[in-house]
Amino acid sequence: MAKSNSRNYTSALLTLATVFFFWGFSAASNGVFIPFCKSHFNLTQFEAQLIDFTFYGGYFIGSFILYFLSQAKRMDIVDHIGYKKGIVIGLLISAVGALCMVPALNSGSFGFILAADFLIAIGFSLQQTAANPFVIALGSPETGANRLNFTGGVNNIGGILGPVVVSIVLFGSAASAIDANAVQLSSMDNLYFIVAGLFVALAIFFWVSNLPKVGSDEKLEAGTKPNVPLIVIFVGFCLVLAVGPLSDYTGLARSYFVYSSLAIIVGALVVSMFAAKRSPAGWGAMQYPQLVLGMLAIFTYVGTEVTIQSNLGALLKTPLFGSFADSAISPYISLYWGSLMIGRWAGAIGAFNLSKTLKNVLTVVVPFVAFALVLLVNYFSRVHISDFYIYSISILILIVFFFIGQQKPVRTLTVFGILGIAFMLTGLLTDGKLATFAFISGGLCCSIMWPSIFALALVGLGKYTSQGSAFLIMMILGGGIIPPVQGILADTSGIHLSYIVPLLGFAYLAYFAWKVSAELRKQGIDLDHTEVVTTGGH
Repeated sequence: MAKSNSRNYTSALLTLATVFFFWGFSAASNGVFIPFCKSHFNLTQFEAQLIDFTFYGGYFIGSFILYFLSQAKRMDIVDHIGYKKGIVIGLLISAVGALCMVPALNSGSFGFILAADFLIAIGFSLQQTAANPFVIALGSPETGANRLNFTGGVNNIGGILGPVVVSIVLFGSAASAIDANAVQLSSMDNLYFIVAGLFVALAIFFWVSNLPKVGSDEKLEAGTKPNVPLIVIFVGFCLVLAVGPLSDYTGLARSYFVYSSLAIIVGALVVSMFAAKRSPAGWGAMQYPQLVLGMLAIFTYVGTEVTIQSNLGALLKTPLFGSFADSAISPYISLYWGSLMIGRWAGAIGAFNLSKTLKNVLTVVVPFVAFALVLLVNYFSRVHISDFYIYSISILILIVFFFIGQQKPVRTLTVFGILGIAFMLTGLLTDGKLATFAFISGGLCCSIMWPSIFALALVGLGKYTSQGSAFLIMMILGGGIIPPVQGILADTSGIHLSYIVPLLGFAYLAYFAWKVSAELRKQGIDLDHTEVVTTGGH
């Protein structure tokens, strides 16, 4: 009987891995879709970055709606309806969004395109809220991190393939020299018809699959007050989401749009920190300074990770960086998301019970195995992969810093934050291939930051750990705010100089490691015995 359950759980895990693949595929594809839209619809860099704004904003809005409904009903809504049904509903919502993208593209209305992209992300939010705990529930809690590492690896494979496949659909080859203006919209129509069909097919597949039933009607703890800071963030973000795409994005209107978003988010979190310190009763998880600092860190981390690749297409089209055509950008976007996979595969080694010697050997070997997979994918799309061999130097640097970090969250986050600063400075002070690979190397630094931030933000929260985790997930919103901020700087001061934005992001993440360490010492928490739980990325 135990063997039968084990086989069922393995089958369920493989089934769940499919949605992780599509999250990575879609998020990475934005790196090709953004420069395409910019060229085809004659957008500014800021306007093009609104694709990220609505995509990651959809994650935030969807998560907040689920949180609000759960608080109102005093039960976890997704847990109540069942993880399987939650994934199916989420897939169908994303399918509707993909179908809406077809008339949106043909209408020539960029606002319509953003609305369709937002709907796809709302579906992803529900899928992710259901799928992550479902993966953990498929076996013992002790091995939950290993299962999440597996699904996270599948997510990264989707990230590698997404830009390549989308480029082939649009331009016929990932290495061709066709400009976006020469692409027929029928190519985009076919792409989204295929995507919508895949979402529907996947929903049917999940519905008929013999997945184990997971979920309960357990009531949530009563007595906590409404989370005012999150409500302020939610209302403010909804306003800028509704008003922003309708404005002309010029002059003061553009500044108000982005900086009001930042002010709402940062202001609400800072106020909550001071208010919680003075009167912790009723603040739940947000009475802990490590969580509030961690929410800002997740916001910054996701924004930094996304903005590097989202603006990379515009950077590569400049003369100093090679004057690439839109169709030739995808291999570099694929390499960036591949860098995240390289780092996460190496970080996952620590989750297994292996000898120290074997761990050390695998820490050296696994990153190059992952790099070989990235090269293989691009080779089959007719890309001259010899141009990427020099990137091995960045991978060697990653391996050295893994040994320095020693799987300790504070040390790991600090050294990789500093390394990220160094890579961004190198990119800012040079140009051409050196600067390109320096900026792409930011993906190596981002790869293992998610679990380090989570470990530091949630330690010591006790009964509020699950609530704190939900708040951290909401801060994926950073992926929707920080890229447009860089877009504004790119439009006013140049795309190259705009990469000071991810530099500042890495600087805050290094600061967060130092600051949260001090806060936790005040609470008597020994960080020397707290290791990174490598659960992949968002």
